[in-house]
Amino acid sequence: MTFKKLTPLALALTVLPVAVLAQEADLTPPPQDVGFIFTSFMFLVTGFLVFWMAAGFSMLEAGLVRSKNVTMQLMKNIALFSLAALMYYLVGYNLMYPGDAWTISNVLGAFGTATMEPVGLAGAEPDLTYASVGSDFFFQLMFCATTASIVSGTLAERIKLWPFLIFTVVLTGFIYPIQASWKWGAGFLDTNFGFLDFAGSTVVHSVGGWAALAGALILGPRIGKYTKDGRVNPFPGSNLTLATLGTFILWMGWFGFNGGSQLYMDTAGNIADISRIFANTNTAAAGGALTAMLLTQLLYKKPDLTMVLNGALAGLVSITAEPLMPSLGSATLIGMIGGAIVVFAVPFLDKLRIDDVVGAIPVHLMAGIWGTLAVPITNPEATLFGQLASVAIVGAFVFGTSAALWLLLRAVMGLRVSADDEIAGLDKAELGMEAYPEFANT
Repeated sequence: MTFKKLTPLALALTVLPVAVLAQEADLTPPPQDVGFIFTSFMFLVTGFLVFWMAAGFSMLEAGLVRSKNVTMQLMKNIALFSLAALMYYLVGYNLMYPGDAWTISNVLGAFGTATMEPVGLAGAEPDLTYASVGSDFFFQLMFCATTASIVSGTLAERIKLWPFLIFTVVLTGFIYPIQASWKWGAGFLDTNFGFLDFAGSTVVHSVGGWAALAGALILGPRIGKYTKDGRVNPFPGSNLTLATLGTFILWMGWFGFNGGSQLYMDTAGNIADISRIFANTNTAAAGGALTAMLLTQLLYKKPDLTMVLNGALAGLVSITAEPLMPSLGSATLIGMIGGAIVVFAVPFLDKLRIDDVVGAIPVHLMAGIWGTLAVPITNPEATLFGQLASVAIVGAFVFGTSAALWLLLRAVMGLRVSADDEIAGLDKAELGMEAYPEFANT
């Protein structure tokens, strides 16, 4: 039956009960619930934007490694995300957000699994000034997984699968949550140093960078990357189309990364601030990309696409520590400096014979440090001392614990594949399958 076939009287009789019910039952949520609903919804939406960054890292890494190692990178990325999800549930979330249940006050959080409200909030008394526990857990988990993704790309093409995954278990379950609690869990960096890191230039990105740096130093460079006479042999990636796609996916996911870190969507002011964060995040990425393009044109006579991609990512990392307070012009300049850092840091690492396959150390560690130190430029509540001291403390903790764990793994089970396996490719050696079997030599 359609409304066109109804007489006016029949139509009125059909609609009347609905109108009466609407008058009798006010379906508008109580005022105190509105903020809870909208903030929870924001966490869910921005959380799955950050989840989409897992696909971005996968595509970026698959494009920047050689074709014989693509399947390995894809395996590592889906495995690390899955491990992060379990470890953050089992121990990480409570370590990061202990509330009043610190094991060591303001230093070590609480041990225990994450729990959510009952179905339908039956019998629960949620904090209606904030958001549901499930939405907060989901959102925060994505940041934890991002940290592990950073490590994956740096150590590509020569690390064994299982030692890397064991490291991921410790990184996502313990190292990342513990240091994150020092800032975001109201730990000592927040209370004693006034450390400001809006969405994680240090708490997320430099942590992944420090862990990657420790691994790269202990693991060593790929065979043939550096010669005895000091030359650097480039190993071009297998698919720059995938690398570019991955960069755009990461760029898109960053709107959730930074926008969701506003943490509230319960007022017009918060909506306006989220909009401002989106705009600043975008322009910082653009500034980083264009700076890398112009600098590589000047230095190498031709623009380098891989540098431009990493320049955009460095701009994003740089603005992540403070995406709210800068003007659009300031955000652009912050991103531009991030892009410049990448262009100069990549050859600098090569001079030190530190082999970073995808450029994650310049992008996430170096640009992350820059973005953190830039916060006082636009946010008067930050101090240079508080930012510097916090960067140093987090760096020492993450680098030290990561190096100890890498050394332990090397002693117990070995980190590197054999030279023959490295030359043949990790796809065949570690997994027995190839990403592009029809192009393989027979």
